[in-house]
Amino acid sequence: MNNHMVVLFTLLLNLFIAFLGIGLVIPITPTIMNELNISGAVVGYMVSAFALAQLIFSPLAGRAVDKYGRKPMIISGLFIFSISELLFGLGETVEVLFISRILGGVSAAFIMPAVTAFIADITTTQTRPKALGYMSAAISTGFIIGPGIGGFLAEISTRLPFFFAAGFGIFAMFLSLLLLKEPERQSETAHQYGEQKKGFGRILSPMYFVAFMVVLISSFGLASFESLFSLFVDRKFGFTPKDIALVISIGAIVGVIVQVGLFDRLTRWWGEIRVIRYSLLVSTLLVLILTFVTSYWSILLVTILVFVGFDLVRPAVTTYLSRIAGNEQGFVGGMNSMFTSVGNILGPIAGGLLFDINFNYPFYFATVVLAIGISLTFAWKSPEAIEEKAAV
Repeated sequence: MNNHMVVLFTLLLNLFIAFLGIGLVIPITPTIMNELNISGAVVGYMVSAFALAQLIFSPLAGRAVDKYGRKPMIISGLFIFSISELLFGLGETVEVLFISRILGGVSAAFIMPAVTAFIADITTTQTRPKALGYMSAAISTGFIIGPGIGGFLAEISTRLPFFFAAGFGIFAMFLSLLLLKEPERQSETAHQYGEQKKGFGRILSPMYFVAFMVVLISSFGLASFESLFSLFVDRKFGFTPKDIALVISIGAIVGVIVQVGLFDRLTRWWGEIRVIRYSLLVSTLLVLILTFVTSYWSILLVTILVFVGFDLVRPAVTTYLSRIAGNEQGFVGGMNSMFTSVGNILGPIAGGLLFDINFNYPFYFATVVLAIGISLTFAWKSPEAIEEKAAV
């Protein structure tokens, strides 16, 4: 049991470090822009380069996780992550920064499906929701702490946060080499729900398709909301950077608490599909309500609840996919990461275009997109229901 906890802690630490590195960039970006005379458009392209690299490599990494093993992909991902952060710290040209962000996307593509598959292998269907809730909390915590550490270290040197992240990544790589042992593959769900399509045609399988569409829609809606939230509250309510940081940080902290304390219970009470449906429903209504509220405290409350709703959707989808994946944990993890990346790329682009027309439009658009996601969950049949129908 102790060894199991050490392994789980190591896996969560790997995710925390990867997303800590992403968060470190946030407070330092304006300074880097001024140092290298980079425009806002170029910064946007760099963010897209990260997401695009993750999109391209996620399916390949997912297959590699199943073929070559979980541990090798985690080690490789952490090494690439360290190189990425080191390059950003040393980079004096835009080209080097772009290479850094592309490598960062590759590292995320390697680490995410490998860690998800590893956790699925060392847990049972009963204990998995709690472990995946911890996994989502580790990601959120990295995002929360990253900007704070980045801002603190940047007071010493602008590039120090990236060297810190690179060193932390190497530490996690060696820790993983020492503590992680390639797990035995879970077979409890393998072929449980019948033969599925082969190759990438498996995406269209009844078991997977709706889940992947929900991943795409929820990430699209969330990315559209998050990317424009700061500009929205600045333009509409006159929020200061401190106000924005406070709202986002409190929302993220509450989200972590809910993921750790309630997610396992909610999935046992309702099942993954209902948790996703109710969370999307609450988030959709609140995104729309945000365009009507006016007081500081109402904005704070609504935003916190929106983040909590989204923070429950992601681990619920991951838990569902992991439960039905059987021997295809890597494939499913890679597809999950790929569809998330598509949403992360398209959401901010659509939101930005709409924001230039009217600052409420991105939130109206996100409401419509998320409503489509809710309707999909009503057409979503559990694998057990599919089997029962096939047997009739």
